[in-house]
Amino acid sequence: MFRNKSKTGPLILLLFGTGFLAVSVYGVLDRKTSHPARPVQLVKQQFLRDLAELDRLVHDRFLPLAEKENPSDSLKTAFLQCRRVYKKLALFTEYYFPATARLVNGPALAEIEAEDQKLFEAGGFQVIEELLTPPVNPTQRRPLVREIRKLYRELGRFRNLWNDTELTDAHVFDGIRLEIFRIITLGISGFDTPGYQTGISEAAISLGSLRTYLGFYANHRTAEFSDLRTLLLTAEQYCRQHPNFDTFDRATFITAFANPLSTQILAWQKELAIYPFKELRALRPDAATLFDAHAFDPDFYAPGVMLRSNPQKVLLGKKLFSDPILSTSSESLPGKRSCASCHQPDRAFTDGLPKNGSVSVTGSIRRNTPTLLNAALQNGQFYDLRSTTLENQTFDVIHSPDEMHGSLEVAARLFQQDQPYRNDFKRAFPAMTDSIQPIHIQNALAAYERSLISLNSRFDHYMRGVRERNGKPVLSAEERAGFNLFMGKAKCGTCHFLPLFNGTVPPRFTQTESEVIGVPVRPNTRQIDPDPGRYARVPLAPLRYAFKTPTIRNIALTGPYMHNGAFKTLEEVVDFYDQGGGKGLGIPLDHQTLPAEKLNLTAKEKAALIAFMKSLTDQPEP
Repeated sequence: MFRNKSKTGPLILLLFGTGFLAVSVYGVLDRKTSHPARPVQLVKQQFLRDLAELDRLVHDRFLPLAEKENPSDSLKTAFLQCRRVYKKLALFTEYYFPATARLVNGPALAEIEAEDQKLFEAGGFQVIEELLTPPVNPTQRRPLVREIRKLYRELGRFRNLWNDTELTDAHVFDGIRLEIFRIITLGISGFDTPGYQTGISEAAISLGSLRTYLGFYANHRTAEFSDLRTLLLTAEQYCRQHPNFDTFDRATFITAFANPLSTQILAWQKELAIYPFKELRALRPDAATLFDAHAFDPDFYAPGVMLRSNPQKVLLGKKLFSDPILSTSSESLPGKRSCASCHQPDRAFTDGLPKNGSVSVTGSIRRNTPTLLNAALQNGQFYDLRSTTLENQTFDVIHSPDEMHGSLEVAARLFQQDQPYRNDFKRAFPAMTDSIQPIHIQNALAAYERSLISLNSRFDHYMRGVRERNGKPVLSAEERAGFNLFMGKAKCGTCHFLPLFNGTVPPRFTQTESEVIGVPVRPNTRQIDPDPGRYARVPLAPLRYAFKTPTIRNIALTGPYMHNGAFKTLEEVVDFYDQGGGKGLGIPLDHQTLPAEKLNLTAKEKAALIAFMKSLTDQPEP
């Protein structure tokens, strides 16, 4: 036909071509309209459906109940229903909109902007929970209605923010894995459910939402995804079957479900060629679990790219750490003290004293010497959080009249006159000119401190699945019971956050918290220690007697305890918390953040808690 040279040939070709083009275009359009939505589109739609459900519950059920003075039981039921739906959303609200999420489900404490010395009112579910427990009385009705209306407005903000958010597959998977870590650290510890203690059943809701979102990526089902989906469902069922907050076995949940889940999700993500981010974070984006040996990167907390560590800086910093030249205030006077004088390596970088002696006057320095192990994994240094970097901390300590009474300027000049030191500095700072500067000393010391990351205790081995040669767990039954108490009934894990056991808030680990616990001058006395804590620098009422939450890793080696070294033993520490802190002892404290109610721990439970804390002592590297 196509060889026909008559005049009808081109016409036939034209008609055929036009028809083919029309069919092709129609086919493309048809495929475009019928092609399944991309996973991120399904994610976006699912979030909006869940948000709409929460909107309706808050506005059409919870708010009218509060306005019409219905029984407290009805209010509690509506409140818990709203919280359960919010747990479907928390994965993305916490990931994309943390500032708004704090107003929806943040702590029932005023947010403090230390730099501006301002307080911002708390709001959301935790504030509402406090108004609902104990049962609502008429004086609480008005503030309850006000808080519910505020909550509803913030939910509307979520919708606007979500509509403007561009999702990517990498961000979805990143958020999902962070949600696993949030469940481990905050969910099952009861951090955001202090009153009703519904954290375990809500963890089941969170796991169910992860199963929904991961299902959008299961177009090409494989054995790997089938195993992952089964594990998610089994973890969810485990939480539903064991909802009791006090008896929930967190050690088993983490090792049997949560750790395998985060590991398998990472593997599935890579199977789909959706790779983890490479950006610098406190918790490395490619960490399979929270308990990986190198899950944390202390360079995240360095104040700039040029101040990140290298091996030569660490070696130099270690040398400087033991050199009394740093306590030289005049080139004609020898130094009296090095960093290692107080932070002794064989004492887990503490000194074993309630308070060390002052270097320049009779008496002691102001506070207890804290450990430097893992001190780099926080964005606030000193008990009063006055320094945001280790470099600034070094400056303060060296120039303190009580601690070292030295001068970085003088030390720099002395090191400049020492050829071996000049060589060491040049190797550590290749871009350095011929002149050693104070910042080089500060950064080298900070680099050494950033090398003191030690997450190698028997507890860590247990979480990594290590067993004894005979197959038994590396933690005893008593130690495992102590961990479950720590994260549950004893409420320790709501301030000493897993897995660092300090006040650096998971799962992003970018903010370090302080607490008001009411430490007395001596155990079992009603006299508050006079040290005002953060209030001395930031005179806001909630910060009076507020101190940084220190790590309890290696706590068996770091006594005496508290900022004033008042408690000599762990038994005294546990008794203090069991009684409800300072307020529980009868000390009047308007802003204690520690619950003042007694924990009512038995002698056996106290012993288990202490046994667990001792399991956090680091083991020698093999």
